[in-house]
Amino acid sequence: MSTKPPRRAPLEVLGPGLVTGAADDDPSGIGTYSQVGAQFGYGLAWTMFFGFPLLASIQAICARIGATTGKGIAQNLRQHYPPAVLRVVVLMLLVANVINLGADLGAMGAVLALMLPGPVLLFTVLFGVVSVALEVFVSYARYQQILKWTTLSLFAYVAVVFVADVPLAEAARSTLVPSFTFDREHAMALVAIFGTTISPYLFFWQAGQEVEEQHRRHIKPLHVSPRRAGAELKRIRTDTLVGMGFSHLVALFIIIATAATLHAHGVTDIASPAEAAQALRPIAGDFAFALFATGIIGTGLLAVPILAGSAAYAVSETFDWVEGLDRKPREAKAFYGVIALATTGGVALNFIGIDPMKALYWAAVVNGLLAPPLMVVTMLIARNRKVMGNLAISSGLEFGGWLSTAVMFAVAGVFLLS
Repeated sequence: MSTKPPRRAPLEVLGPGLVTGAADDDPSGIGTYSQVGAQFGYGLAWTMFFGFPLLASIQAICARIGATTGKGIAQNLRQHYPPAVLRVVVLMLLVANVINLGADLGAMGAVLALMLPGPVLLFTVLFGVVSVALEVFVSYARYQQILKWTTLSLFAYVAVVFVADVPLAEAARSTLVPSFTFDREHAMALVAIFGTTISPYLFFWQAGQEVEEQHRRHIKPLHVSPRRAGAELKRIRTDTLVGMGFSHLVALFIIIATAATLHAHGVTDIASPAEAAQALRPIAGDFAFALFATGIIGTGLLAVPILAGSAAYAVSETFDWVEGLDRKPREAKAFYGVIALATTGGVALNFIGIDPMKALYWAAVVNGLLAPPLMVVTMLIARNRKVMGNLAISSGLEFGGWLSTAVMFAVAGVFLLS
């Protein structure tokens, strides 16, 4: 009798990796990519092409940790490393996530106010309430499907490129052939791109979602049932490559779209994602504006729950609380409480007069500084046979993970020097 697991439908293979990759293109990311395209044209498009394997490597490693150990990043840190390391990491993650939540919710409110006249702060609050309600009261199986289908909103940015007049040869050359000017403006743009793209909340979310998947499918961690490892690791690889590829492709299209429209018409300074959408209207028309604005709201609805959820995973694992979106609210009150508090904190930032672009900037700074040391710890977990057993990462994936870590240290160094 065959013990080979049943084949899963193509869309079932895509889950945590696809959703995590799509969430990487949140409104703050859209603002960063729009500014890069407006300021430098196609000049930094190559960062998306060459950054893809870096993000794919580290996210695949995080997914493998969750699937192999049946525990998230914070729980593995708590069990295998000094308490001080865990506290610092989780505190910095919380600060970065709340700032990011505030910036994303504010951008969504501002964009909706462009489409449907009304008070920006009211729209911001409503988006926060909707996001929390979906996470708390919708079952995990249905919520996962909602997140998966919400990723389709990112195709709005692909459509913008097709309604803009893009010089294809120049765009392709800039994407495939790196060029860089060593000045302050380019250095800060590079930090912003990588700080936005390789963010710690993605590490915690994807690892946590692999654990959720095991609960949903009623299967054991891979270190307990190693016979399933081959099929599961193949699924993780496919899911992560597709998800991170989708993320980088959309980011590339945002840079190309804003380079072909805003930069080409002398608009080189964008203060917010909403301003990017508004600036497109007189240049590329109402249709391009509507696509761009709708994409910001759609990606925000995808990213906000993930930012709040990754904070909840980290805090719950730190204190060994009951966690998981598959749990009923009464079973995991503290877990859902963190989701509500983190989102409320993000909403509150919009009421105290903090400049949204400064909030985005400092979120990118904290993410950029937190990512390298966290990546080191993640790599140590992934290659530790006491943690991973015989499923410690391969030499090829280890090389990719350490290369990603080295690049992020270099990026952090560029920021500190500049």
